[in-house]
Amino acid sequence: MVIDLKKKSSREIIECFENIDIKGGEIVLVELLDSDIESFGYKAFVDLAQLFFMKLLTPIKKDEITTILRFQKLRLDSSFHQDEDKSSEKYGVESEFFTIDKTKQFSFLYHYQKALEFIVVKSKKRVLNLGVNRGDEFRVIKEMLEGEEFKSIEFVGVDYSASAIEYAKKDFSADENIEFICHDINELEDLNLGKFDLIISIGTLQSSNINFNAAFMSIYQNHLESGGAILLGFPNCRWIDGEMIYGAKAPNYSFSELSLVLKDIHFCKKYLQQKKYRVVVTGKDYLFLTARKII
Repeated sequence: MVIDLKKKSSREIIECFENIDIKGGEIVLVELLDSDIESFGYKAFVDLAQLFFMKLLTPIKKDEITTILRFQKLRLDSSFHQDEDKSSEKYGVESEFFTIDKTKQFSFLYHYQKALEFIVVKSKKRVLNLGVNRGDEFRVIKEMLEGEEFKSIEFVGVDYSASAIEYAKKDFSADENIEFICHDINELEDLNLGKFDLIISIGTLQSSNINFNAAFMSIYQNHLESGGAILLGFPNCRWIDGEMIYGAKAPNYSFSELSLVLKDIHFCKKYLQQKKYRVVVTGKDYLFLTARKII
């Protein structure tokens, strides 16, 4: 399928994409003048692809003034969000979720690193990660810090997926300062972990089997040291066919809807500000709420 969109307006291009009917994996070719592409910019077409659950492939030069953009439809059924499995292994090593590496997405990695810098991660002594899975967030910290700085910090990661925890233990086997524990976050008190001066949780407390407000307050009250810092990640995206698609998906809506995400962020921000914390919210595809005590 080749569509001629030369000299079309933004509105006309969107209308055209709304009427494209192709299956997952199929490719549609769009013919544009180089001057059109220069006017819009390639980023606009990357965004366009995401809006219609496609990915932009490598363009093909047709002639001196025309370029073919290739859009491939994502396989909408290839997503861990569609998985009805309620067990811990929905996020295990054999799952669709496990194939995802958020740290290879620049918009995630950049804002996560800035959040860690904001709370001065190198000054921490004990760090707890809830929903650690295979330990990607710990690896970022390891790469950010000097060897001895990293080794001086005690890291504890908790996750309900047994296979993911076993994978993480093997992957970080050389790091004696990291402990991985397979356990239900709803029953965290059973572990007697003590308190930490940094608590991290990326996209876990929003799980359907967790009462967000109650879990957050319990974690703050029972596991955060006085003056400790918090870093929470709220997904503002969906993972489809291996692609990170911008926009939170809410039940009963066919489009991105942020109310639930903003509601949770507002609750945490207000709660922490009452406790005399400086709270910032950053990010894009993942929204990071980062809080440090006001000195």
